Amino acid sequence: MAVIEKIRSVGCGCGHMQGTKGLISIDDALLRIVQNTVPVRETEDLPLALARGRVLASSVRSRGQVPAFDNAAMDGYAICTADLRGAGPWELSIRDRIAAGQPCDERLLQACAFQVFTGAPVPEGADAVVMQEAVDRTGQTIVLTQAVEPRTNIRFAGEDMVAGKTVVPAGRRLSSRDIAACAAAGHGTVRVRRLITAALIVTGDEVRQVGEARGKAGIRDVNTPMLSAAMGAIGIALRSTEIAGDSRGSLREQIKALDGKVDLIVTTGGVSVGEEDHVKPALADLGARIAFSGVAIKPGKPVSFGRLSRTHWLGLPGNPLSAFVTWSLFGPSLFFAMAGQDEGESTRRHVVTSRPIKHTPGRCELRPARIVGMDALGREIVEFEDASYSGRVGTLPDADGLIFLSSETDILPEGALVEFHPFQSI
Repeated sequence: MAVIEKIRSVGCGCGHMQGTKGLISIDDALLRIVQNTVPVRETEDLPLALARGRVLASSVRSRGQVPAFDNAAMDGYAICTADLRGAGPWELSIRDRIAAGQPCDERLLQACAFQVFTGAPVPEGADAVVMQEAVDRTGQTIVLTQAVEPRTNIRFAGEDMVAGKTVVPAGRRLSSRDIAACAAAGHGTVRVRRLITAALIVTGDEVRQVGEARGKAGIRDVNTPMLSAAMGAIGIALRSTEIAGDSRGSLREQIKALDGKVDLIVTTGGVSVGEEDHVKPALADLGARIAFSGVAIKPGKPVSFGRLSRTHWLGLPGNPLSAFVTWSLFGPSLFFAMAGQDEGESTRRHVVTSRPIKHTPGRCELRPARIVGMDALGREIVEFEDASYSGRVGTLPDADGLIFLSSETDILPEGALVEFHPFQSI
């Protein structure tokens, strides 16, 4: 069995970062996302069957006790254990038969039994159900050879839920398990936050769509399908996908047209400091407030976040692996904050390396890694590339997550303990 130690911190755990002027840590970036995000206020009521993946706006409380009445946990015979006096065996007369859904108003008489089926009400006076395999039946008589403890095989009223109990708290992203509890508590619908809407703008004159002639200097558009899928996986409704050329003016107009039409604009590319990087200048023209611009990570250093007048903005690098890594780190947390979701416990955990690692200190490096087994202590072992290449995505299908190499790390031996961020919903 694997030994999994979850990590409470949501950041990289890096300490002092040398040579990273103007950059902030993953921890600081995540904190600024939370501090500068406005959750959506609007809600809607949805049938339970349609609510999976939505964020609960109002806590769900039980409308009554569950179970509503004492009932049989299995097919068998309802008895009063006080009738089993002496050493046994004991003979009891079968008084009646009760199926699930059939009410029972009779009281169990002395030295009698009721045949009951799973879910059927337990008659008054009975304090145990004996499974049918544990008795010998002849006609309307059963014989027991083993004593039975009180409360055996009975589901007692209210043992699962009491009336008014909070079954699922507000802020939870609903799973099928949550929905099961809501249904048991007597609810057919739940109140959820409305969907988070987003637009994706992929920048770059070199980007070519599937079916377009690539030419001598064009590259295939990886980011649009990759990020569309990643956003959909966590419940974001993608309203628009656009390609933008390397022009400050046209990019400004594209962003301006989307401000207030969606909750989130995600851009890829154009967020560095080169002459052809026009996203941040276009945002400046529109009066956007930038919460951070640049994080001390590799790959993905230029990742940025801010707000326009009515819309949040997340700026990802253009190289596909960088875009994927930075979305993995910051996209879900931004979604949680926008949807009013309780992010809950971190899914990150410790794993051990399959071989030594060399790393240049300065920035926290994230490398795709795959789990390849367990060591003698039951800890997961990961395999990884020798370096992270921001434009390569060929190894992503084999990766299970990202390992974190702290900014202070230079060399780690085989079997070193490192932090691991699993790819779960992306």
